[in-house]
Amino acid sequence: MDSSDELLRRAEPSALLHPNGIVRSLNDAMASALGRSEEQCVGRYVGELVPDSQRSVVERIVAHARKQSVAMRVLELPRPGGASVVTLVEARPTTATGGEHLVWVHSLNVQNDLGSLLIPFRLSARSSGLGVCAYRPQMHEFEWLGGAASVGALFPEASVPLPWVVRHVHPDDRGSLRRLLTSDAPQDAWTSLRFRSEHGDWYQLACQTRRIQLDYDGPEQVFGMIRDDTQHEAHRKEMLAALGAERSRVKMIAGFSSALITTATEQELQQVVLTRLAATFGGTGAALALVDNERLFVSSDAGLPTWHADTLYCVALDEQRPLSHAIRTGDPQFIPNREELLRRWPHGSAALLPWPGPDAAMSITPLGPAGDRPLGAWVVTYDSEHRPSREENAFVTTLAELAGQALGRIRAQQARVELAAAVQRHMLPTLPERLPGLEVAARYRPCRTGLDIGGDWYDAFLMPDGAVALEIGDAQGHDVDAAAFMGQVRGSLRAIAAHEPNPGTVLTNANQLLVEMDAPRFASCTMLHIDPRDGQVTGASAGHVPLMCAHDDGSHDIRRLPGGPVLGILPDADYPQEAFTLAKDTTLVMVTDGVVEGPDLSLDAGLKRTGTLAAQALRDGLSAEETADRILDGAMAMKHADDLAVLVVRRT
Repeated sequence: MDSSDELLRRAEPSALLHPNGIVRSLNDAMASALGRSEEQCVGRYVGELVPDSQRSVVERIVAHARKQSVAMRVLELPRPGGASVVTLVEARPTTATGGEHLVWVHSLNVQNDLGSLLIPFRLSARSSGLGVCAYRPQMHEFEWLGGAASVGALFPEASVPLPWVVRHVHPDDRGSLRRLLTSDAPQDAWTSLRFRSEHGDWYQLACQTRRIQLDYDGPEQVFGMIRDDTQHEAHRKEMLAALGAERSRVKMIAGFSSALITTATEQELQQVVLTRLAATFGGTGAALALVDNERLFVSSDAGLPTWHADTLYCVALDEQRPLSHAIRTGDPQFIPNREELLRRWPHGSAALLPWPGPDAAMSITPLGPAGDRPLGAWVVTYDSEHRPSREENAFVTTLAELAGQALGRIRAQQARVELAAAVQRHMLPTLPERLPGLEVAARYRPCRTGLDIGGDWYDAFLMPDGAVALEIGDAQGHDVDAAAFMGQVRGSLRAIAAHEPNPGTVLTNANQLLVEMDAPRFASCTMLHIDPRDGQVTGASAGHVPLMCAHDDGSHDIRRLPGGPVLGILPDADYPQEAFTLAKDTTLVMVTDGVVEGPDLSLDAGLKRTGTLAAQALRDGLSAEETADRILDGAMAMKHADDLAVLVVRRT
């Protein structure tokens, strides 16, 4: 037997390596320590047989022995399904029979100094800012081994019993502590524990544990690495809070923008600004100042101090005040305190403004750049010091400009509405005060969804032969042009009817006129010629809704007149007419489609509903005026987004 092989007869794990680190031979104890059979180890490079974390340690001690020196190092060798073994390994040169140079690697017995095995862990933990402790299950005791002083300060003594640790861990985290101490597998992930110090302060700790055995015959312990994450966790919570606040603010700004874009009236704009402005930018109060006839008219929310609101109302645009200045120049104004107010406006009326405290601040942003027609500005007040960031200034300016655009759009559209309403008022006729044998009433309500105005119309006038001409119609569209076209059609019908008593002929001639004029729109219409002496009615329709005839017994019927297409589309169209008799105390109802038709109401259902209302009104003894009101009210209750026109004729 080679004399070097005698080295493998020892009880401790031993192996003989070639100088290049290849395993020549090893004993059963070393094979067991490496977790492999002898056949799996011989001929392999020793660095491949240990965990990656230990490879450099093995390579260094082998390199030292190759240079004919002795090297020692602590190694941690894992064992499947059990605790890792921490042992002190020595590597020294030796010579086999025949002169072959070898390296003898073996474990040393350190039973008399087990604490030396933990020195590398202490040094590593200290350099990494970690704390190291060991839990001895047999004694139910924790021992502080060293490392980060901030973690060590949490332990009042070097050794503390398990119940003391459990008491200081947050109740919700004690299950995690139990798993850390009882798990057989190494804990690669960090486990968070909240720990209360002796002084009552809470710390956020992160822990990793693994079971180790000090030397092959030593006791088994739970080895723990502890990291103090208190400051990191506080910073993380601050960052999360800041992120949450920023997300909330972005959401508020997006909602603010969307609400401004959809405003349709100045009242809606005022409501959006005053309910959202202060909250969006962290203020305590808000005001909206709009220019009207060179004066400022201010509305404010409840957060604006009363004294402040009083000083803003009815301010002239040329006054030397911050609000007037911002609107005239288009430059936003931020006033951090009263001292700054007096410095910038020492001689103006601004000096008379009361100020709630030295740190109160005010932000004024015009609703757009300076120009010939300034619109106004909004104001945000702060009870304490406030320094807006560049991003906040950009946001508040952008939203103010958006509000200015909305206000300009609203006012321009309102001007168009007022023009259309004026056009329509002038074009809708005043009914004759007295029509012999007939009681006539008319009602009209334009569509006001958004800012539209309608093209429905009605008319009633005496004919040269003593008969009465009645017409109702609907011009395409809901705008100024629709109102103008409506007036054009109504005027054409009246002019033609003055020379032609037959409604069918009037509609035929009016259609041909509109076609030859290449009118850009079309119109539906019903025209009647009524002789009040005998109740003879002649009528024709140009694509319009049917008539309703209500009787004094509470019944009604629908009369669908003959006719042709809507006016202004097909050349040479014919409009046949029909004659019938209107009995005394009978009511004839003429309407436009908005009264009897809508998204949730079919034409037949609408005609039945309106005819029933008219018949009930007649049975209740209501006049034509009262009947028209009842029909219009019923149509408005359906909330249809269309014009409403009603013409009621009762033969007396």
